Amino acid sequence: MYHYLPHLIGKPNALKPAIKYSKGRLGASIVMGIPTIKRDVDSYLTKTLISLVESLTTEERADCLIVVFCGEPWDIPYCQSIATLISTKMSEHVNSGLIEIISPPAEFYPNLDNLPATFGDTVERVKWRTKQNLDYSFLMMYAKRRGTYYVQLEDDIVTKTGYFSTMKNFALNQKSNEWMLLEFSSLGFIGKLFKSKDLPIVVEFFLMFYRDKPIDWLLDHLLSVKVCNPEKDSKHCQRSVSELRRRFKPSLFQHVGTHSSLKGKVQKLKDRDFGKGVVRNSHFNPNADVSTTLKNHQRFTLDKAYQGENFFWGILPKKDDLVIFEFNPPVSVEKYLFRSGNTEHPGDKFYNTTVEVLPNDHVEKLDGPLDNKERQNAFPRTDDGFLILNHFSHETGLAEGTIGSALGEIHTLRLRVEAPSDTWVILSEIYIKATPR
Repeated sequence: MYHYLPHLIGKPNALKPAIKYSKGRLGASIVMGIPTIKRDVDSYLTKTLISLVESLTTEERADCLIVVFCGEPWDIPYCQSIATLISTKMSEHVNSGLIEIISPPAEFYPNLDNLPATFGDTVERVKWRTKQNLDYSFLMMYAKRRGTYYVQLEDDIVTKTGYFSTMKNFALNQKSNEWMLLEFSSLGFIGKLFKSKDLPIVVEFFLMFYRDKPIDWLLDHLLSVKVCNPEKDSKHCQRSVSELRRRFKPSLFQHVGTHSSLKGKVQKLKDRDFGKGVVRNSHFNPNADVSTTLKNHQRFTLDKAYQGENFFWGILPKKDDLVIFEFNPPVSVEKYLFRSGNTEHPGDKFYNTTVEVLPNDHVEKLDGPLDNKERQNAFPRTDDGFLILNHFSHETGLAEGTIGSALGEIHTLRLRVEAPSDTWVILSEIYIKATPR
């Protein structure tokens, strides 16, 4: 850091907040960073915080941290007033540790009056985006030890109910851990989620070029530098970057502000994906090999549904069609929930469909008697040794229940169609809760 900000040498306090309202919450799943500065016209900060907090469940409020960063280090009274406003209007959440307010010291910033002009921007704009890069960097450095993931937001957004668990489960359900960025909005630097352990390299890259380009451009360059091979073509580069940068749709955040923090700039950008569809109830399901005899429609695959990225859409179920979840390794299943149909296609449900399991200790004994007579009496058994637990409801399209430890570890769970259907089928929610090992 001192290579890029040499003025900080000998100033250890320059990396500590000048203002800090904090209960010291640690171990959050997601830390949300919200930078804010003075706006000449409207302030959206309070509405943004209300939208974020009111869209959280009680459990989610205990599992996250919202850090408001007041980027006016030369106007301490203003930052104090912001802290007082938030502490008054949202006292419950400040007192619980959900919301923190910080402001950086003025000495963190170098002289911003003699910056090189780039891209034909005005002196005022160059100074504004350069300081913005430093604001983001300070905020990320502050947040990096507070949680597992960090998501960058802005102070003029609204969100969808369920956004927190959707982000968390989308991150946890990634098959490969080679990603560096998950995006939950298509706009600028909104809804960008990083692993906290990656923040040091992200910040270092930003500080290398903080004078040169806007923050979202620098992020693009960082990803390219990491994986693009100069000896390969642009298509290879794009494919490589797509492994690092993964997009969730529909967007979870919408930009609502029209007046930018840059004086005189009107910002009318809207995320077109925000209004498309509803947030799916995605879950962190146990590792499983998933397969189905149903043909999927377009990109609506079972694999993506299991990961919470999309729903599964199957074409005209026939008798004995299967949806299979083979756990690897076998797991003890506490409960399960399968929801079919959705708001746009409420009739595309599973009809005449059972939920069945194959306990692990039955795998090599499918032609023999069950070890436990009580289990045998409790559940009907299929010809191939599966126990029938439940049926989908014709009215709700839902199948849910508890299993607990009575059946031991489960090798396979499946859905089996007992009669042909004249409608397609949507599996919009898959939730299999396994007992931790």
